[in-house]
Amino acid sequence: MSQDLLAPPATPYRWRWAALATLLTAEAMNLLDSTIVQVAAPVIHAALGGPDSDIQWYGAAYTLPFALFLITGGRLGDIVGRRRMFRAGVALFVLASLACALAPSAAALIAARAVQGAASALVIPQTFGLIRRMFDGSELSRALGTIGPVMGLAAVCGPALGGLLTHADLFGSSWRSVFLVNVPLGIAVLVSAPLLLEDRAAHRPGLDLAGTGLAVLGTGLIVYPLIEGDTLGRPAWTWAALVAGVVVLVLFAFHQRARARRGRSVLVEPSLFAGRGFPAALASSLLFFAVMNGVMLVVVLHLQLGLRADVLTAGLTLLPWSCGMAVSSWIAGTRLVPRHGSRVMFAGLALLLAGVLAAVVVYGAVASGSYPWPLLAALAVAGLGLGTFTVPFFTTALGRVRPHETGSAAGLLNAVQQLGGTVGVALLGSVFFRASAGAAAGEAARPALLVAAGLLAATAVTAAVMSAGPERTARH
Repeated sequence: MSQDLLAPPATPYRWRWAALATLLTAEAMNLLDSTIVQVAAPVIHAALGGPDSDIQWYGAAYTLPFALFLITGGRLGDIVGRRRMFRAGVALFVLASLACALAPSAAALIAARAVQGAASALVIPQTFGLIRRMFDGSELSRALGTIGPVMGLAAVCGPALGGLLTHADLFGSSWRSVFLVNVPLGIAVLVSAPLLLEDRAAHRPGLDLAGTGLAVLGTGLIVYPLIEGDTLGRPAWTWAALVAGVVVLVLFAFHQRARARRGRSVLVEPSLFAGRGFPAALASSLLFFAVMNGVMLVVVLHLQLGLRADVLTAGLTLLPWSCGMAVSSWIAGTRLVPRHGSRVMFAGLALLLAGVLAAVVVYGAVASGSYPWPLLAALAVAGLGLGTFTVPFFTTALGRVRPHETGSAAGLLNAVQQLGGTVGVALLGSVFFRASAGAAAGEAARPALLVAAGLLAATAVTAAVMSAGPERTARH
């Protein structure tokens, strides 16, 4: 694995904690932008018009390019410098956010969201390398330890902030304010970016443009028919596109192996797939985050489209979900995982499944047109499950990865996490819209949540394979 050309500074770096705040702000902007729009999406749809599937695209158009270009973004940081790529990505993100806020149509907004996602893929992979450049020893551990709480706070604030900003209708901006909030934050990051120290790889890797193209094409062929299929009546070409997408991703895998055999730079280290553990981790990530993002969307759609609740109500309804996740993440990281290891994952899945099934019961019991107050308790239980699972999941998934595979493994897990969120929005959103054609709002939510429960059962299976004893024997 490439070593950093520049070692951490020998003398104290006076502004390193301010520089860390710069990086954390950029990280929080990404998480906020992936959750804040979930709540505002139905309001955006009402303002801009278009088919119902556009509601799903407002989220998927961001997470899909973010997932697909994450690893390439990391490679670009190795080549041209992580601080330089970080600044370029933040600048592009600010411009794309402004374009989102000024979008005159749904198509323009979806296109600007895609640029936002690609810009985030240039920013996020640089964070760890830049932190490691500025800190070492115990200070490095302290610096890395700040990421979790900041991300938890962003996760809690995202849905509520989206509802609050849209409801406030500042200066008549309505939903556009959820994108405008990125502009001052991004400018502040750019102003303080000179505090960061430059960092790059000693031996610059090459770019795998063909591999990136195959990954983008294959994933697009799968996600597009998932989102648009119901709107178009599921014609034969949508099924053909799904099959073609799987074929292209298989070709991507063969392409990566061929490049590795020739000693050329690859997007993904083939040795990660020498055993069952890491592939099972990727499957678990895809399934789990599909549930996480998909369930959030279903709750918002039920409230705003089914009950005609305002956007602030939708945002506050998700607060128990976010708070539960933040609290359980802290407890799992500080107490449960050090004592019980990967077994904590299954407690998290059980809690999440209990919360989802409780929501199914609530939607069936509450009278049509009434606000489902018991749903708040169900979402709180589900949120506790989210945090209880994620901490041991990432610890276990990366725990058996060899040093030279760490960068590729972390990038691939993050990319699959985003892809899972995209698939969840597409799949559960499609189930909701199909059911809503001839059912009450609560009844339309139930089949989508039952699909989520099925995905969680599959996650338990893949997590069991991942957490099994070490079985890899591939050479270092």
